[in-house]
Amino acid sequence: MSHFVWMEFVVSFAKRLAAFRKEKGFTQQELAKRAGVKVLQISRYESGSAQPSLEVIKKLAVALRVSADRLLFEDHERGPDEDLRLQFEAIARFSAEEKRVIKAMLEGMILKHEAKRWSSSA
Repeated sequence: MSHFVWMEFVVSFAKRLAAFRKEKGFTQQELAKRAGVKVLQISRYESGSAQPSLEVIKKLAVALRVSADRLLFEDHERGPDEDLRLQFEAIARFSAEEKRVIKAMLEGMILKHEAKRWSSSA
């Protein structure tokens, strides 16, 4: 990862962390207490001068009641490609049983794809 891309990621993380904290109505001190970290660290994370470990990211996500993905990625960086988005939106309206069947089919296709990829690279 280039230095520029890394710095962009750090700045984005810092902004998302601060935004989620403010959205929940927490002060830096309150978030620090809930996550079990020092308030100085929260300040450093939000300023972009420090990056949390995976363990701390998990604690922050739990304290903020958001997924770690939401802390780490912009909305457009995760999820299905545009050409599959409509299909996944339609599947979201399926019954639990229909979703189970679709999930099993997808898992089978993914395993088949991965097996083919691994056998061709061997």
